Amino acid sequence: MTSIAASLGIGSGLDTASLIDQLSAASKTPKENLLKKREETNTAKISALGSIVGGIDGFATALGSLISGGTLFTQATSSDSSIVGTTAIAGARIGGLAAQLEVKQLAAAQSIVSANVAGTNNPIGQGKITLTTASGTFDITINSANDSLLGLARAINAASAGVTASILEDTAGSRIVLKGATGDAQSFKLAVDPAADAGLQQFAFDPATYDPATATGMTLAQKAQDAIVKLDGVEVRRVANSFSDLIPGVKIDLKKAAVGTTVAIGAQRQTDVIAQAVNDFVAAYNELKSILDEATAPSTGVLRGDVGIRDMQRQLSRLTSTVLSSAGGPSTLAEIGVRTERNGTLSVDSARLTEMLEKDPDGVEAMFNPGQTASSPLIKIVSPYGRAKPGTYTVSDLVAGDLVNPASGKIGGHSAIAAGGQLISSIGAPSKGLIIEPLGNLAEGTITIDLGVGGALQAIRDALRASGGPLASSQNRLTTETKTIAEDRERMETREESYRVQLVKQFTTMDSRVSAFKATQSYLDQQIKMWTNSQDG
Repeated sequence: MTSIAASLGIGSGLDTASLIDQLSAASKTPKENLLKKREETNTAKISALGSIVGGIDGFATALGSLISGGTLFTQATSSDSSIVGTTAIAGARIGGLAAQLEVKQLAAAQSIVSANVAGTNNPIGQGKITLTTASGTFDITINSANDSLLGLARAINAASAGVTASILEDTAGSRIVLKGATGDAQSFKLAVDPAADAGLQQFAFDPATYDPATATGMTLAQKAQDAIVKLDGVEVRRVANSFSDLIPGVKIDLKKAAVGTTVAIGAQRQTDVIAQAVNDFVAAYNELKSILDEATAPSTGVLRGDVGIRDMQRQLSRLTSTVLSSAGGPSTLAEIGVRTERNGTLSVDSARLTEMLEKDPDGVEAMFNPGQTASSPLIKIVSPYGRAKPGTYTVSDLVAGDLVNPASGKIGGHSAIAAGGQLISSIGAPSKGLIIEPLGNLAEGTITIDLGVGGALQAIRDALRASGGPLASSQNRLTTETKTIAEDRERMETREESYRVQLVKQFTTMDSRVSAFKATQSYLDQQIKMWTNSQDG
């Protein structure tokens, strides 16, 4: 093509190669400019949409992290944290907490130790040992393959009986130590088959008959026992030193026994932190709105008219009027002083916020901290907050379980799955993830799971970002436009190349014809001259 174009004009004398370049450029440049403009516009839209998507993701994530971190919860307090540690459970309402706790005894795990043995790999004797724990009875065989202290430890651990074996070594030799779980019921015993080798008999142990003065087997280092505490004068037992089922909404960690010492358990409201969180929320909202306003400005916004962005603006604008809590106090941001200005930004009426924090601190806290509550004390919610979607679910026909019969009932109108004394919501029900424990028989009740502002914002974000949602649709449209521009560019290049080939062909034909005309003209000129010369002679 280049060599042909370079030879054009030889016959006609015209600079046809330059003419072809100019005609090709005149055809291609406007189309190229149009594609470039489309490409630049689409790129700007993708960038703006990315900033907006990142903005709402960051907003929702930051608020979710603040809430899940627990800094906005009312904190459980202990008058002596060296005896009792306290932690508020997410979703609980403990604003009015006041209790007295005395730690009479810590829970402990049974621990037994053998006499010293010379080396961990030396033979200890062969035969059968029966380990009896709260989980059942386990036979452990010691033979030539594992006849050693180390082999015994490995065999006990392999039994997965709830007892852990370890080896202690010191200057006196090696000893095996066995430890169970905490609680009275977690004691265990080792019975050695009478037919076993004599060396194996030293590992026998029975807590029921153990007497340190006459014991010939293993030695009791620590007795299994329950924790014993007095809550407001009432003595209760627990199998572990950490538990969350004594004071609703509070995790208790027992540090040491202190008979006769009463520890006051209370609550400390985070009113200052919540007030700051309200102002931070408004600032973050306004920052996101600023990004949206710039992207949708009537004359300059690259995303003006975008359906997904309009939907996002509409949903965010309703956030201040969204019901966030059913705790009985304020239920919307507007009620605690978050106002929507004429330009759509938010502002905080500090006086109103302070008034509501003083008047109903629990109600304001409930708006920021998602929670789950039951309408009856006979309904115990077992599943942690977040397992089930926010909403109000009806529970009915509840029957408490016992040692013989499992619990039964319905959650959200669907028969629940019984698991001992607990009921698990059907996986196909809207209440999926909810687990309760009926503490008595109940014809009907409700469980309410509140959104909280974090949940409300996350719900908006998830709806917008969901597959087929407004923002996802906008992203898909822009991705499709990117592909279409690339395809249009390829088609344009193909058409323009064909047009250039056509021009070369046409100008080549023209040049040949002009060259032929010139040859004819030259011949005729010669003939005329010859004819003229012959007449003159």
